[in-house]
Amino acid sequence: MTSILPIRPETSAAQRAAARAAEYGLIQLGGRPPLKTYIREIWNRRHFAFELAKSRFRAQNEANRLGMAWVVLNPLIQAGVYGLIFGVLLQKSNRPDNYVAFLTTGVFTFNYFSTCFSDGSKSLVTNRGLVRTLHFPRAVLPIATVLQKTLELGAMIIVMAIIVMFTGELPQIDWLLIIPTYAAMSLFCAGVAFLAARLTVHLRDLTQLIPFITRIIFYMSGLFYVISTQVGDGIFGRILKANPLNIYISLIRYSMLEGLRGAKNGIEITPTTWVMAFGYGAVLFVVGFIFFWQAEGLYGRD
Repeated sequence: MTSILPIRPETSAAQRAAARAAEYGLIQLGGRPPLKTYIREIWNRRHFAFELAKSRFRAQNEANRLGMAWVVLNPLIQAGVYGLIFGVLLQKSNRPDNYVAFLTTGVFTFNYFSTCFSDGSKSLVTNRGLVRTLHFPRAVLPIATVLQKTLELGAMIIVMAIIVMFTGELPQIDWLLIIPTYAAMSLFCAGVAFLAARLTVHLRDLTQLIPFITRIIFYMSGLFYVISTQVGDGIFGRILKANPLNIYISLIRYSMLEGLRGAKNGIEITPTTWVMAFGYGAVLFVVGFIFFWQAEGLYGRD
C-alpha cells in the first residue's frame, strides 16, 4: 500500500510515528481527548464503573470470617474507642446531649470521607496494569472507588440509624435530609479522590502523608465535640465551623438528632449552611475533575 502521507528522512521518529498512525486511522493510546469527548467517554463507560465498584464491594473482606460485616464493624469499633476515651476526658457539662448518637453519626460520616480519600488516592497506582493495557478514561477508576464507598455507606447508614434509634431518637421526616447531605458530600469526596489520585501518581510519597492529613482533618471536624462549645465563636472557631467535613457532619446530626438542634445546643443550620455544603461539593468536583483530566495522557507512563 502506498502511503498517502510523505515521510521524509529528516523528520523525527515521533513525527514519522504520527504520520503512520494518521495513515492507518490509529489513535494514540493514553492521550488526552478534549474535555467534552472525555466526559462522553466516561458516560459511555458508566456501567463498567458501576460493575467495578460492585465487584470490589463484594470482594473486600471476603477472606475474613466475618466478611462484609467489617464494613460497619470498623467505624463501629472506632466510635466505641473514641467514645471510651473522650467520654472520660470530656466533662459531662461539655458533652453534647445523646453523646453516643452524636459520636456515632460523626465517626460514620467521617469514615466515608477518609476511605474515599485514602483509596481514591491509590486508584491509579493499584490499577497500573489496567491503565497500561486498556484504553478507557482514567477518571473511571477514582469514580469507581467513590461508588464502592457509597455502596458501603448505604450499609453504614442502616446501622447508624439503628444505633440512633436505640439511644431514644425516633425517625422523623427530617431524617430524609441525610439524602441531599450525603449527595453533596459524595461530590466533595469525588473531587478529593480526583485530586489525590493525580498527585499520588506524580508524588508516590503522598500516600505516606495521607493518614496524617486525615488525622488533622479528623480533629478539626468536631467529631467528638461541639466546636462552638469547646473552641468558641472567635476567628479560629469560625474557621473550624466552615470546615467542609464539619458542615456535612453537622447537617447529618441536625437531621437525625432532635435534641441537638438550635444555636443553644451548638448546631444551627441556615440556608447558608446548605449553600456551603453543595458549593464545596460542586466546586471541588469540577476543580478535581479538570485537574485530573489535564494529566490524562501521562497516566501509566511511569
